[in-house]
Amino acid sequence: MEKLTYKITGMTCAACSARVEKTIGSVDGVLGCAVNLPTERMVVELDLSRISKTELETAITKTGYGWEEIRIDSTGANNTDAAEKEQNHKNKEISILRIKFIVSAVFAVPLLYIAMGHMLPFGLSLPLPGFIHHHHAPLNFALAQLILTVPIIIAGYRFYTIGLRAVWMRSPNMDSLIAMGTSAAFIYSLYATYRVFTGHLEYAEYLYYETAGVIITLVLLGKTLEAASKGKTGEAIKKLIGLRPKTAIVIRDGQEVEIPVSDVIVGDVILIKPGGKIPVDGVISEGTTAIDEAMLTGESVPVDKKPGDNVYAATINTNGFIKFKAEKIGADTALAQIIRLVEDAQNSKAPIAKTADKVSGIFVPVVFCIAVLAFIGWFIAARDVTFALTIFISVLVIACPCALGLATPTAIMVGTGKGAENGILIKSGEALEIAHKIQTVVLDKTGTITEGKLEVTDVIVRQDGPSPCLLQLVASAQQGSQHPIGEAIMKKAEKDGLFLLRMTDFQSLAGKGIISMVDGKEITAGNRRLMDERNISVQAEEYETGQTIVYIAIDGELSGIITIADVVKASSCGAVKNLTDMGIEVIMMTGDNKNTAAAIAKQTGIAKTLAEVLPQDKAGEIKLLQSAAEESESPRYGQIVAMVGDGINDAPALMQADVGIAIGSGTDVAMESADIVLMHSDLSDVPAAIKLSKATMRNIKQNLFWAFGYNIIGIPIAAGVLYIFGGPLLSPMIAAAAMCLSSISVLTNALRLRAFKV
Repeated sequence: MEKLTYKITGMTCAACSARVEKTIGSVDGVLGCAVNLPTERMVVELDLSRISKTELETAITKTGYGWEEIRIDSTGANNTDAAEKEQNHKNKEISILRIKFIVSAVFAVPLLYIAMGHMLPFGLSLPLPGFIHHHHAPLNFALAQLILTVPIIIAGYRFYTIGLRAVWMRSPNMDSLIAMGTSAAFIYSLYATYRVFTGHLEYAEYLYYETAGVIITLVLLGKTLEAASKGKTGEAIKKLIGLRPKTAIVIRDGQEVEIPVSDVIVGDVILIKPGGKIPVDGVISEGTTAIDEAMLTGESVPVDKKPGDNVYAATINTNGFIKFKAEKIGADTALAQIIRLVEDAQNSKAPIAKTADKVSGIFVPVVFCIAVLAFIGWFIAARDVTFALTIFISVLVIACPCALGLATPTAIMVGTGKGAENGILIKSGEALEIAHKIQTVVLDKTGTITEGKLEVTDVIVRQDGPSPCLLQLVASAQQGSQHPIGEAIMKKAEKDGLFLLRMTDFQSLAGKGIISMVDGKEITAGNRRLMDERNISVQAEEYETGQTIVYIAIDGELSGIITIADVVKASSCGAVKNLTDMGIEVIMMTGDNKNTAAAIAKQTGIAKTLAEVLPQDKAGEIKLLQSAAEESESPRYGQIVAMVGDGINDAPALMQADVGIAIGSGTDVAMESADIVLMHSDLSDVPAAIKLSKATMRNIKQNLFWAFGYNIIGIPIAAGVLYIFGGPLLSPMIAAAAMCLSSISVLTNALRLRAFKV
């Protein structure tokens, strides 16, 4: 299977994207196809044993839309130069639309004055010069409007080329509605002008030039505002892309050479000066510094770095000179992977979008049928072709498949972008949608709830025993140990500023502890079992369950105790409380013993624990939670389940869960298996991700309600339903303004998500 991404040009509404998706999706060998209208992207999954890339591109060409493959090359998922090129293209497109609107408006204003100025009520009618007065010079009156309308039609020529081509391809779209409606008005006006020219002066009252001209002008205004709004939905991607520097200083042949980042190769030694940005991922070879990694971790405090430590592209060197060896470049850097995750999410479709897609696929043909039936019905009823034509044009123009097509993808683009800005990487629209339904969150313990590293919590010295610096002696005795407990004791000594004494005769007793000589004293450090074997009397004392107790004996006499624990993250308690307050059940799942699990659960406020779960059984526990087992005592079984983890052993459970959430500090395997990645490694981002999902889904539903409601109400009004009962008749120009407003409203509503606070 191969996944390809294409830029599809010429799409103007949901009917366009629905046609491309349906046509390409039905091609033999295409396993999946998703078309995103706002980003103009199509992602296709191919079975290369059944279809070639050339055959696929031939099928794309046959849809009648332009296309260009978007390649992921060695310079990154969407490198800076390509991004700037695309942004420049969008800016140029907006500029052209703005110019076309201004040109059309310049001609539309006098056109509207000539055609409608004398019809204003309440004595507000505007005077017309005698040489174009509708009574005194009806032919000039008609020709003046024709002359003013032609430049407007030229400015909006794309509505006709794209719209009529779509009709020819039997896939009418929004442009088809505009083209057919304005063409009907213009052609009928040409006929009326001809009748005036042949002496039938009464036809000067049946001109529709201003309808065609003003409709095109209003639609161009809507398109300009729409294009500008679409540009804002991708702000997060632009910010991410803009983080990476364009050049790097590399050491080649002993010389400092500044080259484009795209020319950096794996193995290059790169020099970074104070204040400089890291261009690629690598490992420090010389120098020490502090690096601002806020763009990756969200931590505002710079991280101290020394030789052997990793550095990441787009992070900022604050104060030191360093050299590092490039290890990951282009598409392999952490930044490029983040950008690709966000792009994939923005190009994906949420399940809720399928409803809008189905409606969009049949929307325009149905509108055509309604318009034709309304025209025929009113012509029969009123025997007035002008009146019937007004109805026909209004129905075609007020219908808006654009709003339907923009409702879901724009909200997903802004929602996933907002998440990325706050270190919450949501990989797909589907994950974003499901997350708002989560009812049970399962938390791994080590590295997720806890820091995942042992720390000394207490050093207790017996008053009746030898009392030299106990921690200094034990840390010195641990110098030959590679056990996590020994490392934790040594780190505590280092933190307290203690220097280590000379150690000899080191013995490591597996599962028990260590014995060594330090400064002429025999140091025994280990568990109760080791003390019993050495006949060292240990008085039973109570300590918090879940802590590891290290007994310390000097020259065979108990001297004190050191307690060690995997410390709970500062954010864990607050995150659990937030989830519980949201009505979500929180469960801790761990391979540790029940006592340790109970202690951590009590400390964090978690009511339910699953302890002593083997790695291979974690996915099974998630599956059990998802099932509706009647014999289960828990009323929460059969729920939508999220799994939060960080290790390789969590990967199966992350994939089994309805939503897998990986901690950013975890393994690559865990992050690949997850649907959401928390770059801050902070559990408080779990409720934040769920709240973002709820806000996005609420926004999507508002958009769809507006889009569907607008069309359900607007089309019958345009068809003259209110007029039957003595109400007003909708002017085609007002219909055009309402159609533009609907799309802009949907986009503006989606952009409100940018104000979401994590």
